[in-house]
Parts: sequence; structure tokens; C-alpha cells
Amino acid sequence: MNQPYTKPLVAIAFVLLATISNASAQSKITEKYFRHLMYNHVSPHVPIRGIYEIDKLEAQKTSHYIFKYDKSNRLVEIINNHYHTERRHPLTTIGAYRTVFNYKDHKETRTYFDKNGNRIANDRNVYKEEYLFDKKRFKYALKFYDLEDKPMESEWGIARYEWSRGKKFVIERRFNLNNEMVNVSPYFEFGITGILYDKAGFPKGHFNLTGNLEIQENSAGVASYQDTYDENGNHVLYTYHNKHDELVKNQWGFAIGKKDYDQNGNFIARSTFDENNNLIDERVVPSNAHIQLASPATEQDSLEIRQKSLGYLVALQELRPQLMENVFHPDLAKRTIGFDPREKKENIRETTYQQMIEYAKSWNKAGNRFPPKPYNQVVILDIYHRIATVKLISDNWVEHLHLVKTNHEWKIINLLWQFKDVNMYPD
Repeated sequence: MNQPYTKPLVAIAFVLLATISNASAQSKITEKYFRHLMYNHVSPHVPIRGIYEIDKLEAQKTSHYIFKYDKSNRLVEIINNHYHTERRHPLTTIGAYRTVFNYKDHKETRTYFDKNGNRIANDRNVYKEEYLFDKKRFKYALKFYDLEDKPMESEWGIARYEWSRGKKFVIERRFNLNNEMVNVSPYFEFGITGILYDKAGFPKGHFNLTGNLEIQENSAGVASYQDTYDENGNHVLYTYHNKHDELVKNQWGFAIGKKDYDQNGNFIARSTFDENNNLIDERVVPSNAHIQLASPATEQDSLEIRQKSLGYLVALQELRPQLMENVFHPDLAKRTIGFDPREKKENIRETTYQQMIEYAKSWNKAGNRFPPKPYNQVVILDIYHRIATVKLISDNWVEHLHLVKTNHEWKIINLLWQFKDVNMYPD
């Protein structure tokens, strides 16, 4: 009599066990939150590291990365919520919202996804990365694959990396799909290289090596570039050396680069020096981590914006092509609403910069396109730093103008207009 109830009870028990098992597996995943990734311009052999760890509450208020670990403390996922602007570097930045790590048979595979769960390429412009490890967990190879799991080259023309242990260095070689050796990057001439790590596991130096693994100089006289990280993991100093370990200028004309960071690890300034430690250049690094709002517009800006806006109408009214040329930016986009009688529907009509100059030569040659005393009204709607929005009202038209300030001069760059008389647009 109880037989009909056996299968449902078993099924329910199975579902409960599966739910408990799944919840148990989920509980074994731990999360950490970091403001930044450690900067790496050396090699993909250098592990990904999060720096400036914060808690979950702080992460909700700022740019960050989420690192997820399994019960063996292996990295299984990175969620990229880092929205502060920074210069992308294929060895440092990820370029994907979600990075998934899988481990099997001494192999680590990384795949990349957007916010919708679609596979995408990372900042190396590859879809899948496969790292190979020996029994002692030494990383000895990296291969790149496309969406069909076929070997592919990165944006630097590299299809695979090979690493081996040396007496002092980790030896790196790189190959394209034709099995030809390639340089460390298209813009830096190092072939076989030696990576020197410090005791904390940070890359301390990167050396250009001969086939016999001896240090040699490239065509610019550089044999190594060496890095210093501070206690927070910030990349604070990088220097270029000849084969005698003496400072030497690189191909960009400096020997020493110094980087400054704020208290939260945001890169804020850079300075360069020659081989004698003489300052060559220093500059602030812009970032949306620190936003400086524009000051209120000056009276001079308002005056010039008004003059340029009115100048467009005056140039038409008084046949002044040079004035028209002066008020418009060469990249002008001037548009209005038109009608296609064949399609029997409205469209957008455009007028170019050159056409406007020609109109200023002859459009009002009879002098009857405007009243004897034209009505021209300029209303400045907004000015923010180097952009402005203006409403221009004349006898004929209502127009919205965008102006931009380049090379210390305001110009009209966008213009959207319609006839003042709404009867020109029958329903």
C-alpha cells in the first residue's frame, strides 16, 4: 500500500541532498576585495595579484576587483568592477568583466566573459589562456586559443610562452604560430629574457640574454630593466641598464622612471630622469579617481561664445564668408529635419562646413532673406570648461548650438535647427 509513495520520497531526498551539497560547495568559495591589480610590464609568468585589500562594504563604494578562491586557496574567478581610468597594459589589465580559472592535470585554463556571460577576448586579445605546470608547480608554458580552441597569436604576435629554470633567472622564450621566436613586445627589442624575482615574489629585473644565456645589450644599448615595488605592492621605480648594470637611456630617452601614488594606490604622477638622475620630465596622471570640476566660466568666455553664435547669422545676413569660416569648426555637423517625398517620411538633412562658407558668399545676395533689421537672440544655456550649449533664435529659425574651445578659441561644432514657423512641418 505504501509503494506509490516511495519514488517521490526518494526524489525529494535526492533534491535535498543535492541542495545541501551545492550549498556546501558554495560555502567553500571565499572572496577578497582589492582596489587594484599589481602592475606588471614584465611577463605573464608573473602571477596576478590584488593589492590594497578592502572589505565588502568599502568595495560597494569604490572601484575594485573581487577575487574568488576555492577550498585549496586557488583563484577560481575574478570579477572586474574596476572603473577608474588607467592606461591599459596587456600584461597588467584584464579587459574582461569576468575571468574564470579551471584546473586539471597540471593545467590552469583562463576564459573571459562580458557582463552578459558571452566569451570575449582579454587585453592580450586572446580568448583562452592555458598555463602548464610541472609536478613542483613551476609554470613552464602558456598557450593562446581562439573561440574554436584553435591556437592563435596575441596582439603582440605571440602564440605561446615557454619558461625554464636557470641558475639565477626564469628563462623566457616566445614563439609565433610559425614557431619563430619573437621579442618581448613589438615596441621593445628583447629576445630570450631572464626574469629575476625578489624574495617576496615580485619581478625585480628583466634581462636580455644571448643564446648562451649571457646578458647582452639590445640595439638601443639596454640590457635590462629593473623594478622596485613598495610595501603596498605599488610599482614605484623602473630603471634601464647596460650589460655592466650601469644606468642608460632607453629608446624613449630616459633612464629612470618614478611613479607616485595616493593613499589608496591610485597612480597620480610620473617623472623621468637621465642616467645622472637629472629630471627630464614630470607630469600629473589624469584619472577619474580624482575629479577636478571646472571653475565658473569667465566673462571673456561668455562674450566670445555670444560673438561666435551671432557671427554665424551675421555672416549669412551680411555676405561675410571669412566670418563664417571663423565661427565654425572645420568638423562642423549641421543638421535639420527634412522630408523625402518618394519615401513619404521625414529624414535628416546635413550641411557641411564648406557649404556654409559658400552660403555666406551668395545666399542673401538680394538682401531679402531677412527683415531690414534682423532679430537675432542668443541664450547661453550652459558653459562647462571647454564646451558650451547655446539657443539661437532669429526671424527664420530656432537653433541649438554646441561650441568647443580648442587652441584657445571657441568654435561652433554642432548645430541642430528647425524653422521658427511650425507650419513648415505639417502633420
